[in-house]
Amino acid sequence: MGMLHNLADLIKIKKDKMTILVLGLNNSGKSSIINHFKKSSEQTSIVVPTVGFMVEQFYTGMSGVSIKAIDMSGATRYRNLWEHQFKNCHGIIYVIDSSDRMRFVVVKDELDLVLQHPDLSNRIVPILFYGNKMDMEDSLSSVKIAAALRLENIKDKPWHICSSSAISGEGLGEGVQWLIQQMRFAMLNNKNAAKSRSKHSK
Repeated sequence: MGMLHNLADLIKIKKDKMTILVLGLNNSGKSSIINHFKKSSEQTSIVVPTVGFMVEQFYTGMSGVSIKAIDMSGATRYRNLWEHQFKNCHGIIYVIDSSDRMRFVVVKDELDLVLQHPDLSNRIVPILFYGNKMDMEDSLSSVKIAAALRLENIKDKPWHICSSSAISGEGLGEGVQWLIQQMRFAMLNNKNAAKSRSKHSK
């Protein structure tokens, strides 16, 4: 019976909308990646830097999921806005400019702040890392980026990194399909954990 309930929950989650937070430093390609996922009729030919944040919607036909993507500005003065969206997101896309080696230290510092935030630290929130701009000559591989950011230290959340190009679209579909699958399981696990806590508190 429990398996049937879980299956029903997964089917329900599949039909629901999912909220993804898109983070990363400025000029990493966040808005361009979101633009790629939108319908061709809704895509813009010129992508401008995000000021504050933007809310975008797109539908993944293969997974049958409607995505609400909150594109957060990566400029220094706007990064304090990120935390206001942590509580309600189901997953995170963290975009890294794989050719901007000089700012990897900043990327790691900001990532550590995200992981340590109380609105995320106690929840299963899957994180997809895009090593973007893979088409640049001096870009680093996803393996080297993972090592530089010490992603192996993330033990309490599912994560995945893949190389991507917001221009050609390479790597983007693979990554978002992984994230959607992980968000489904995480939403189900968080829901069951909440039920368990409620039962024990009575």
